[in-house]
Amino acid sequence: MQCDVFTSVPCKGNGLAVVLDGDGLSDAEMQDFAAWTNLAETTFLLSPSDDADYRVRIFTPGREMPFAGHPTLGSCACWLHAGGVAKSRDVIRQECAIGIVEIDMTGAVPAFVAPPTQVTAMDNQTRDRLAHALNLRPDQVRGGILLDNGPEWQVLELASAQDVLDIDAALVRWPDYVGLGVVGAYPPGSECGFEVRNLAPSSGMSEDPITGSLNAAIARWFVAENRLPERTIVSQGTCMGRLGRVHITRDATDANRVLIGGNTRIVIQGTADL
Repeated sequence: MQCDVFTSVPCKGNGLAVVLDGDGLSDAEMQDFAAWTNLAETTFLLSPSDDADYRVRIFTPGREMPFAGHPTLGSCACWLHAGGVAKSRDVIRQECAIGIVEIDMTGAVPAFVAPPTQVTAMDNQTRDRLAHALNLRPDQVRGGILLDNGPEWQVLELASAQDVLDIDAALVRWPDYVGLGVVGAYPPGSECGFEVRNLAPSSGMSEDPITGSLNAAIARWFVAENRLPERTIVSQGTCMGRLGRVHITRDATDANRVLIGGNTRIVIQGTADL
Protein backbone atom coordinates (compact mmCIF):
# COMPACT_ATOMS: atom_id res chain seq x y z
CA MET A 1 0.00 0.00 0.00
CA GLN A 2 0.95 3.64 -0.33
CA CYS A 3 -0.53 6.08 2.15
CA ASP A 4 -0.37 9.76 3.02
CA VAL A 5 0.38 10.53 6.66
CA PHE A 6 -0.29 13.51 8.94
CA THR A 7 -3.00 14.95 6.72
CA SER A 8 -6.69 14.50 6.03
CA VAL A 9 -6.27 15.62 2.41
CA PRO A 10 -4.79 13.06 -0.03
CA CYS A 11 -1.42 14.08 -1.51
CA LYS A 12 -0.97 16.87 1.06
CA GLY A 13 0.88 14.86 3.72
CA ASN A 14 3.98 12.66 3.73
CA GLY A 15 3.87 9.62 1.47
CA LEU A 16 4.80 6.17 2.75
CA ALA A 17 5.08 2.81 0.99
CA VAL A 18 4.17 -0.22 3.12
CA VAL A 19 4.98 -3.82 2.17
CA LEU A 20 2.47 -5.82 4.20
CA ASP A 21 4.27 -9.18 3.97
CA GLY A 22 7.94 -8.54 4.56
CA ASP A 23 8.82 -11.95 5.98
CA GLY A 24 11.49 -13.66 3.93
CA LEU A 25 12.87 -10.55 2.25
CA SER A 26 16.59 -9.92 2.66
CA ASP A 27 18.06 -6.66 3.91
CA ALA A 28 19.29 -5.93 0.38
CA GLU A 29 15.86 -6.54 -1.14
CA MET A 30 14.25 -4.21 1.36
CA GLN A 31 16.84 -1.50 0.75
CA ASP A 32 16.57 -1.86 -3.03
CA PHE A 33 12.78 -1.52 -2.93
CA ALA A 34 13.00 1.52 -0.64
CA ALA A 35 15.44 3.16 -3.05
CA TRP A 36 13.12 2.34 -5.97
CA THR A 37 10.01 3.87 -4.37
CA ASN A 38 12.03 7.10 -3.92
CA LEU A 39 9.87 8.08 -0.94
CA ALA A 40 11.23 9.47 2.31
CA GLU A 41 10.54 6.07 3.91
CA THR A 42 9.32 2.60 3.01
CA THR A 43 8.33 0.07 5.66
CA PHE A 44 8.13 -3.71 5.77
CA LEU A 45 5.74 -5.47 8.15
CA LEU A 46 6.93 -8.75 9.65
CA SER A 47 5.88 -11.35 12.19
CA PRO A 48 6.18 -9.87 15.70
CA SER A 49 7.39 -11.12 19.04
CA ASP A 50 4.80 -12.18 21.61
CA ASP A 51 4.71 -8.64 23.05
CA ALA A 52 3.71 -6.85 19.82
CA ASP A 53 0.92 -6.83 17.25
CA TYR A 54 3.35 -6.57 14.32
CA ARG A 55 7.00 -5.77 13.65
CA VAL A 56 8.19 -3.07 11.28
CA ARG A 57 11.47 -2.23 9.60
CA ILE A 58 11.89 1.29 8.26
CA PHE A 59 14.09 2.27 5.31
CA THR A 60 14.93 5.54 3.60
CA PRO A 61 16.25 5.29 0.01
CA GLY A 62 19.73 4.98 1.50
CA ARG A 63 19.62 3.38 4.94
CA GLU A 64 17.56 1.70 7.67
CA MET A 65 16.06 3.83 10.45
CA PRO A 66 15.63 2.63 14.06
CA PHE A 67 12.43 4.67 14.44
CA ALA A 68 10.43 7.26 12.52
CA GLY A 69 7.10 8.88 13.21
CA HIS A 70 5.15 9.03 9.96
CA PRO A 71 6.13 5.42 9.12
CA THR A 72 4.78 4.40 12.54
CA LEU A 73 1.31 5.88 11.99
CA GLY A 74 1.21 4.96 8.30
CA SER A 75 2.26 1.35 8.89
CA CYS A 76 -0.36 1.03 11.60
CA ALA A 77 -3.11 2.41 9.34
CA CYS A 78 -2.16 0.04 6.51
CA TRP A 79 -1.95 -2.95 8.85
CA LEU A 80 -5.46 -2.21 10.12
CA HIS A 81 -6.77 -1.54 6.60
CA ALA A 82 -5.45 -4.94 5.51
CA GLY A 83 -7.36 -6.69 8.31
CA GLY A 84 -4.90 -6.60 11.20
CA VAL A 85 -6.51 -7.22 14.58
CA ALA A 86 -4.82 -5.86 17.68
CA LYS A 87 -4.59 -7.74 20.96
CA SER A 88 -6.06 -4.68 22.70
CA ARG A 89 -8.87 -2.46 21.48
CA ASP A 90 -7.32 0.73 22.86
CA VAL A 91 -3.66 0.37 21.94
CA ILE A 92 -1.59 -1.15 19.13
CA ARG A 93 1.91 -2.31 19.99
CA GLN A 94 4.41 -1.89 17.18
CA GLU A 95 7.80 -3.56 17.43
CA CYS A 96 10.73 -1.72 15.79
CA ALA A 97 14.46 -1.34 16.29
CA ILE A 98 14.12 0.89 19.37
CA GLY A 99 11.68 -1.53 21.03
CA ILE A 100 7.90 -1.46 21.46
CA VAL A 101 6.13 1.74 20.40
CA GLU A 102 2.53 2.06 21.58
CA ILE A 103 -0.09 3.62 19.30
CA ASP A 104 -3.05 4.99 21.24
CA MET A 105 -6.38 4.46 19.46
CA THR A 106 -8.66 6.18 21.96
CA GLY A 107 -8.32 9.80 20.78
CA ALA A 108 -9.62 11.76 17.82
CA VAL A 109 -6.65 10.54 15.74
CA PRO A 110 -4.29 7.57 16.22
CA ALA A 111 -1.23 8.69 18.16
CA PHE A 112 2.05 7.05 19.10
CA VAL A 113 3.68 7.57 22.47
CA ALA A 114 6.74 9.76 21.97
CA PRO A 115 9.76 7.59 22.81
CA PRO A 116 12.31 8.60 25.45
CA THR A 117 14.48 11.39 24.15
CA GLN A 118 17.98 12.38 25.20
CA VAL A 119 18.13 16.17 25.53
CA THR A 120 21.60 17.76 25.40
CA ALA A 121 22.56 21.42 25.36
CA MET A 122 23.88 22.71 22.04
CA ASP A 123 27.17 24.56 22.29
CA ASN A 124 27.29 28.14 21.04
CA GLN A 125 29.69 27.30 18.22
CA THR A 126 27.32 24.72 16.73
CA ARG A 127 24.31 27.02 17.15
CA ASP A 128 26.12 29.90 15.46
CA ARG A 129 27.33 27.65 12.61
CA LEU A 130 23.80 26.44 11.88
CA ALA A 131 22.33 29.94 12.16
CA HIS A 132 24.96 31.29 9.77
CA ALA A 133 24.29 28.49 7.27
CA LEU A 134 20.58 29.40 7.28
CA ASN A 135 21.25 33.16 7.00
CA LEU A 136 19.58 33.80 10.34
CA ARG A 137 20.18 36.94 12.39
CA PRO A 138 21.07 36.54 16.08
CA ASP A 139 17.74 38.06 17.14
CA GLN A 140 15.87 35.34 15.17
CA VAL A 141 17.44 32.46 17.15
CA ARG A 142 16.07 31.83 20.62
CA GLY A 143 18.17 28.74 21.27
CA GLY A 144 19.45 25.39 20.10
CA ILE A 145 19.30 21.83 21.39
CA LEU A 146 20.56 18.34 20.53
CA LEU A 147 17.91 15.62 20.66
CA ASP A 148 18.14 11.85 20.25
CA ASN A 149 15.06 9.58 20.10
CA GLY A 150 16.57 7.01 17.73
CA PRO A 151 17.28 9.57 15.01
CA GLU A 152 19.58 12.38 16.13
CA TRP A 153 18.43 15.99 15.74
CA GLN A 154 20.03 19.43 15.80
CA VAL A 155 17.18 21.84 16.46
CA LEU A 156 17.08 25.63 16.38
CA GLU A 157 14.17 27.41 18.03
CA LEU A 158 13.36 30.63 16.18
CA ALA A 159 11.54 33.73 17.32
CA SER A 160 8.43 33.07 15.22
CA ALA A 161 6.75 30.66 12.82
CA GLN A 162 7.29 33.20 10.05
CA ASP A 163 11.05 33.05 10.64
CA VAL A 164 10.81 29.28 10.14
CA LEU A 165 8.81 29.70 6.92
CA ASP A 166 11.24 32.25 5.51
CA ILE A 167 14.24 29.88 5.53
CA ASP A 168 15.57 28.77 2.12
CA ALA A 169 15.91 24.98 2.31
CA ALA A 170 18.47 25.02 -0.51
CA LEU A 171 21.05 26.55 1.84
CA VAL A 172 21.81 23.22 3.56
CA ARG A 173 22.34 19.70 2.26
CA TRP A 174 22.74 16.17 3.58
CA PRO A 175 25.19 14.93 4.88
CA ASP A 176 26.88 18.20 5.90
CA TYR A 177 23.87 19.10 8.04
CA VAL A 178 22.50 15.99 9.72
CA GLY A 179 19.07 15.99 11.34
CA LEU A 180 18.55 19.75 11.14
CA GLY A 181 15.18 20.93 12.45
CA VAL A 182 13.72 24.36 13.10
CA VAL A 183 10.68 25.31 15.17
CA GLY A 184 8.88 28.57 15.83
CA ALA A 185 5.62 29.56 17.51
CA TYR A 186 2.60 31.07 15.83
CA PRO A 187 0.84 34.05 17.46
CA PRO A 188 -1.74 33.14 20.15
CA GLY A 189 -5.13 32.29 18.67
CA SER A 190 -3.72 30.81 15.46
CA GLU A 191 -4.95 27.45 14.10
CA CYS A 192 -1.57 25.88 14.87
CA GLY A 193 0.76 26.42 17.79
CA PHE A 194 4.06 25.91 15.94
CA GLU A 195 5.63 25.58 12.51
CA VAL A 196 8.32 22.90 12.16
CA ARG A 197 10.66 22.13 9.28
CA ASN A 198 13.10 19.24 8.76
CA LEU A 199 15.90 20.44 6.49
CA ALA A 200 18.54 18.32 4.74
CA PRO A 201 16.94 15.00 5.80
CA SER A 202 18.75 11.67 5.43
CA SER A 203 16.34 10.66 2.66
CA GLY A 204 18.36 12.93 0.37
CA MET A 205 15.53 15.39 -0.28
CA SER A 206 16.01 19.09 0.41
CA GLU A 207 13.22 18.94 2.99
CA ASP A 208 10.98 16.32 4.59
CA PRO A 209 7.26 17.14 4.33
CA ILE A 210 6.12 16.04 7.81
CA THR A 211 8.33 14.36 10.41
CA GLY A 212 6.75 12.58 13.36
CA SER A 213 10.02 11.66 15.06
CA LEU A 214 11.27 15.27 14.96
CA ASN A 215 7.99 16.56 16.37
CA ALA A 216 8.12 13.87 19.07
CA ALA A 217 11.67 14.89 20.04
CA ILE A 218 10.73 18.58 20.19
CA ALA A 219 7.67 17.74 22.30
CA ARG A 220 9.85 15.79 24.74
CA TRP A 221 12.25 18.74 24.91
CA PHE A 222 9.41 21.13 25.70
CA VAL A 223 8.11 18.73 28.36
CA ALA A 224 11.56 18.66 29.97
CA GLU A 225 11.40 22.45 30.18
CA ASN A 226 7.74 22.40 31.32
CA ARG A 227 6.48 24.49 28.40
CA LEU A 228 4.54 22.07 26.23
CA PRO A 229 0.84 23.01 26.05
CA GLU A 230 -1.67 20.36 27.08
CA ARG A 231 -2.82 20.20 23.46
CA THR A 232 -1.32 21.77 20.38
CA ILE A 233 -1.24 21.28 16.61
CA VAL A 234 2.01 21.61 14.70
CA SER A 235 2.04 22.65 11.06
CA GLN A 236 4.72 21.22 8.78
CA GLY A 237 5.20 21.05 5.02
CA THR A 238 3.75 24.49 4.36
CA CYS A 239 6.67 25.58 2.19
CA MET A 240 6.26 22.41 0.10
CA GLY A 241 2.56 22.95 -0.56
CA ARG A 242 1.52 20.34 2.02
CA LEU A 243 -1.10 20.52 4.78
CA GLY A 244 0.71 18.56 7.46
CA ARG A 245 -0.92 18.61 10.88
CA VAL A 246 0.67 16.89 13.87
CA HIS A 247 -1.58 16.61 16.93
CA ILE A 248 0.42 16.70 20.19
CA THR A 249 -1.23 15.89 23.52
CA ARG A 250 0.11 15.60 27.06
CA ASP A 251 -1.49 12.69 28.89
CA ALA A 252 -3.88 13.98 31.56
CA THR A 253 -2.76 11.32 34.03
CA ASP A 254 0.97 11.40 33.26
CA ALA A 255 2.46 14.73 32.19
CA ASN A 256 5.62 12.99 30.93
CA ARG A 257 3.62 10.82 28.51
CA VAL A 258 3.22 12.64 25.19
CA LEU A 259 1.10 11.47 22.26
CA ILE A 260 2.00 12.33 18.65
CA GLY A 261 -1.01 11.84 16.39
CA GLY A 262 -2.34 12.44 12.92
CA ASN A 263 -4.61 11.26 10.15
CA THR A 264 -3.60 8.78 7.45
CA ARG A 265 -5.19 8.37 4.03
CA ILE A 266 -4.72 5.15 2.03
CA VAL A 267 -4.01 6.22 -1.57
CA ILE A 268 -2.73 3.12 -3.42
CA GLN A 269 -3.29 -0.64 -2.98
CA GLY A 270 -1.54 -3.22 -5.09
CA THR A 271 1.02 -6.01 -5.31
CA ALA A 272 4.79 -5.65 -5.18
CA ASP A 273 6.59 -8.37 -7.17
CA LEU A 274 10.16 -8.58 -5.86
